[in-house]
Amino acid sequence: MPSFPCPQCGKPSHWTDNPSRPFCSERCKLIDLGAWANEEYRVPERQTTTRYDTNHDDEV
Repeated sequence: MPSFPCPQCGKPSHWTDNPSRPFCSERCKLIDLGAWANEEYRVPERQTTTRYDTNHDDEV
């Protein structure tokens, strides 16, 4: 039976008959859920560049 690393702790885990998959245990599953609830995971913001120059010192 192939194993995979738990995304939380890295321990090898099996996919079949594992109600906590992809985690190795209910504990790791709840730790991950708590991290989401505490907003510890973030989607990086896309940096935008402004095409408009706000420096108007050259205006006459």
